[in-house]
Amino acid sequence: MNNLDLITYYLEIVSSKSFGGIKLINYFYFIFCFLFFFFINKLLGKFLIKKLFFLLKFNKNQKDFSNKLKKPVSFLIFGVVFFIASQFLYGSENLESFLHKINSSIFTIVIFWLLSQLIYPLFNKLKNLEKILSRDLSDWIISALKIIIFILGFCAVLELWGIRVGPIIAGLGLFGVAVALGAQDLFKNLISGVLVLIEKRFQKGDVVEIQNVIEGSVEKIGFRSTAIRKFDKSLCFIPNNQFAENAVTNITKISNRRINWIIGLEYKSTSIQMKNVCNEIEKNIIKNKKDFYVSETTPVIVKINAFGPSSIDIMVRCFVNTNDYQKFIEIKDRLAISIKEIVENNKCSFAFPSQSIYIEKN
Repeated sequence: MNNLDLITYYLEIVSSKSFGGIKLINYFYFIFCFLFFFFINKLLGKFLIKKLFFLLKFNKNQKDFSNKLKKPVSFLIFGVVFFIASQFLYGSENLESFLHKINSSIFTIVIFWLLSQLIYPLFNKLKNLEKILSRDLSDWIISALKIIIFILGFCAVLELWGIRVGPIIAGLGLFGVAVALGAQDLFKNLISGVLVLIEKRFQKGDVVEIQNVIEGSVEKIGFRSTAIRKFDKSLCFIPNNQFAENAVTNITKISNRRINWIIGLEYKSTSIQMKNVCNEIEKNIIKNKKDFYVSETTPVIVKINAFGPSSIDIMVRCFVNTNDYQKFIEIKDRLAISIKEIVENNKCSFAFPSQSIYIEKN
């Protein structure tokens, strides 16, 4: 007997034997399908992702989205392979019913998984969406939709296995009423967060000030709280209801930053000197330089404000031509030096708090 005949003989023996009502050769086919899956998984996965990008007209440079699709696409290929392999294990009604439930569960999970991953790029493809919704509100809605899809997918899988979801939801509803009574602050924060996003009070990256609470840069707007990075670089989480109960100033939305100074000159300054100082500050510096923004709604005020206890006070009020804080500081620095030069050139002096004591002689 040659080698070919020997192999044929053993194959006939294996094909004639059975275990659990299923031929042994079918088990070998089942294992071979999974070995084949490991060889084609990466190659077929890349092909399917490219086709998906082409059908939905996505940008090929979206690497982050491509990485998110790898796992659900790989699970889809696994589902197809398992479906093909399971055909070799059909031998009894109970086993067939069990395999059918597994196959249905796999494809249900794949559908909802892919849908949750496709929400973000599909949401971004909607035209003029950013004019209606802010970026933070869009992210919030996407997160909420992902949670809803997860719940629906979980319920669908339970239904496939004969577990009725209706009574469970009814029981959870009663439990939710009890929880809601003790979690009023949670819902209050949730509603406040939604209102913040809808009204577009601020968005991620804005510098905000909550009166008597905090000042810093917004890093994330969550369901219950908002993460704000303080200027000392510490991260603080503020409950969303604080934005409803306190005044919120969005510093990033400032059109022009304002300079509002009170400059005190000595009482020995003459009226001519004071007029010259005011005119030169207003006309030679503020109105004559591009650093400052002058209009009907943002007028320049350089006038004598009051006669103080130890000085004649001059008000300098103007608006700079930027809302960038670093540039604002630089403009203030140049203005302060220029005012100092004007005061010195007019032979005036800055006043400082002082008192005069008179001693009466008897």
